[in-house]
Amino acid sequence: MPFSDRLAPEVTTIALCWRIARTDGVVLGFTSHDAPIDLDGLRYEASPGMTPSAISAGLGLDVETMDFAGALSAGAMTDADLAAGRFDGARLDVVMVDWALPAAGTLPVARGTLGAVDRQTVRGRGSFTATVRGPTAALDALAVESCSPGCRAELGDRRCRVDLAPLTTIAAASVASNGDMVVVAGLADPGRFFDGRVRCLEGPSAGLDARITAADAAGLTLLEALPYAVAAGTRLELREGCDKRLATCAARFANVVNFRGEPHVPGSDLLTRFPGV
Repeated sequence: MPFSDRLAPEVTTIALCWRIARTDGVVLGFTSHDAPIDLDGLRYEASPGMTPSAISAGLGLDVETMDFAGALSAGAMTDADLAAGRFDGARLDVVMVDWALPAAGTLPVARGTLGAVDRQTVRGRGSFTATVRGPTAALDALAVESCSPGCRAELGDRRCRVDLAPLTTIAAASVASNGDMVVVAGLADPGRFFDGRVRCLEGPSAGLDARITAADAAGLTLLEALPYAVAAGTRLELREGCDKRLATCAARFANVVNFRGEPHVPGSDLLTRFPGV
């Protein structure tokens, strides 16, 4: 029986299900039904307070957005996780399901990625409202890249193609830190981690990472401080970075064939290179 036929009766057994896939690999499921629903190997926990805004679809190419709100819980979406950014950029899929017969299939309703998340506390109870950007949001990206002397690829991505495995190191924080500095002792050449990334493998910040803006014997300076303090002995995953210069691409990575920049194209500073002109 087509799923649309299940919407025809005046009294239906239809519930909404939200599937949230975070960028760190954690997948959560919620449903508007008053009991959990097992669907495609994932348990959707009952969250009757979870409500979406009006969901509409059009034939145009305008960027479609929607909001959904819900209550914070101790075991799923917590205020600490939202504040730490664990849900930033998460993928959201909303479907309809017949809670009386989940195996009958689903009806896709909306999908997108989470954007801004607004947290509130009313009478001691926390809640949130999240903005979801639909698939057409990708149309806002530039289709044609600008000319630049530096490489526009990210180290290890599908355009760079450098293998990141040999460039990844497992180390431990040598002292406790609570800011934008992480101290790791024993690094043979800390400078190679400039513009790289550090990811916590354990502790409150497990799964979160940050970009490294400076690296020397004193420690690694982060672009943004990790949301929680890093205790001494915390295991860290350090990934080397690249300054995106042609000379570095050739000397360190032997990857000039995949260099995505134009270092020899004259720029607006051409005249300033020659005094007296």
